[in-house]
Amino acid sequence: MRLISRGRHHATFEFGDLRVISLRDGYIDMPPTRLRDEEGCALAELPAAVPLAGGDLRLSVNAFFVTDGTRSVLIDTGASDVWHDPTMGLIYEALDEAGIDPADITDVAITHNHEDHVSGLITPDGAEAFTGLRRVWIGAGDASVFTGRLEPLRDRVVPVTQEVAINDWTTAIPTPGHTPGHTVYEVASGTGRLLVWGDTVHVPTLQFERPNVSWEFDGNQAQARAARATLLERLARPHHFVAGAHLDSPGIARVTPSGDGYALEYLAPSIG
Repeated sequence: MRLISRGRHHATFEFGDLRVISLRDGYIDMPPTRLRDEEGCALAELPAAVPLAGGDLRLSVNAFFVTDGTRSVLIDTGASDVWHDPTMGLIYEALDEAGIDPADITDVAITHNHEDHVSGLITPDGAEAFTGLRRVWIGAGDASVFTGRLEPLRDRVVPVTQEVAINDWTTAIPTPGHTPGHTVYEVASGTGRLLVWGDTVHVPTLQFERPNVSWEFDGNQAQARAARATLLERLARPHHFVAGAHLDSPGIARVTPSGDGYALEYLAPSIG
């Protein structure tokens, strides 16, 4: 995996015969009390290594576009205007900066049904963001999100109920816990494997070193914790990489065992 270009809102990586483009939708600030210990209680103390912005945790919001030059898939879509925050909804600008025509996107894969991951399917003016869209892949447990403003896309939803290939090099892997339909997408190239996840980790400066720390909005914290442990163990294998929706943009990194947890090594300096 090698960084080959970058801009204000995107970074492009060469991944064997594929290109992986990180797209920055922006960031959101959350109170540290969202972090939970194994009893489900707010952490008594936040480690000094965890940076704060005005007393809050600052979470990057990323999406990822993967292409072999002919076929492509966009994984997650950002928040559009539903967050009502000017720090979000930048994915359309990021796509333009990266030279990606939204009309060429036929497949979108959603990690889960929360607003900052799925809402970018519809632009702020209420139009479909991807006019060539044929399929929206999402965990079956989260497919009910396609109502209201997302209703027009419902006939293109492909519910994921088990591990399934969505093209020759991308496989959907159910990882319930954060939500019932939370799904990770594994991208395989000739040089390695990339796991693209949504809300497996929210605070990278803490949850790699201490994977048992969970998040208030994990629907099933024990299940989410178990899914994170399984994925981290998988990522520690040679030639594996992670692309995370809430890792510091551009959000692509290596993971290695470290003490009782793991260490994260980003492949490019942060954007923004």
